Amino acid sequence: MAPSHTITTLDQLQQLFGPVGEASLRKEVAFIAPVYRRWIEASPFAVLATSGPAGLDASPRGDPAGFVIVENENSLLLPERRGNNRIDGLRNILADPRVALLFFIPGVGETLRVNGRASISTDPALLERLAMEGKRPQCVLRIAVDTVFFQCARALQRSRLWEQPAARPAGVPTAGEILQALTEGAIDGAAYDAELPARQRTTLY
Repeated sequence: MAPSHTITTLDQLQQLFGPVGEASLRKEVAFIAPVYRRWIEASPFAVLATSGPAGLDASPRGDPAGFVIVENENSLLLPERRGNNRIDGLRNILADPRVALLFFIPGVGETLRVNGRASISTDPALLERLAMEGKRPQCVLRIAVDTVFFQCARALQRSRLWEQPAARPAGVPTAGEILQALTEGAIDGAAYDAELPARQRTTLY
């Protein structure tokens, strides 16, 4: 019988990767340390991950830097702006409050990871506090922090993410091209792409 190359046990996994370095252990804390607060306040973009009965969801969140508010060392406030109304992540949170956030800062190789538990609020005071261009968010996620730590820069260094040209790379389909292909032409991709910039500008908030 040919040997299996599938890792199936924790012991196999630990032998494959070896021990965790001291710095990798000590960088993780159970609160938002002042140095991590500075990171969150400088970030204009994050990915929110959730889990629920219908499956997993990871979706982008972004605004001017500091859009995620550090309420205190144990709590974050994340505005939920208007979007496509799929609310996949919000539905997940109703069933399972556990969330993970990955914060990016353009030009910075490291990222910041926050794990916690979210609740959904429509408190008028919170909505007003997190309004942008006079528009309130649909709701606000209050995230109780469990763990915070930074991720090393290797992934972004290998990907050269911040070195990529601003123009869309050749061969990458547009939103309209994707929709036209998936609907077998029922959606006119060229028309969709032509209308999209104006629609995004007028519905940003």
